This record gives sequence, C-alpha cells and structure tokens, in this order.
Amino acid sequence: MSSGTSKFVLLLSCSVTLGIVSYVHIKQQTDRERMHEGVIKDVERQQRRKIENLYILEKQNELTKKLKKELGS
Repeated sequence: MSSGTSKFVLLLSCSVTLGIVSYVHIKQQTDRERMHEGVIKDVERQQRRKIENLYILEKQNELTKKLKKELGS
C-alpha cells in the first residue's frame, strides 16, 4: 500500500467512526427527550383524572344529600 492510500483509508475510517459516534449521541439525546415528554404527559393525564374523579365524587355527594333529603321528608 502506498502512503497516500494508507492516509486515505485512515481518514475514511476516522470519518466513519466520527459519524457513527455522532449518530448514536444524537439518537440517545432524542430518545431521552421523548421519554421525558412521556413522563410529563403521564403526570398531566393523572392530574386530569384526579380532577375528573373529584368532580364525580362531588356530584355523587350532592345526589346522596338530595336523596337523603327526599327520603327524610
């Protein structure tokens, strides 16, 4: 192998390696961001369910009071 060919192969190998490392790094970063967004959405979903459940409980309490009032009369 000539010196020029060796340098070209070395440069090509380094370029490919750098490209692979960069790709993996970027992929990991986007995966982390997606997972974090999933956690945020889960928390928001839980809060909405909690609010809905409290509303339903409040309505049930009102209906119970109304029924007791009607049965007591």
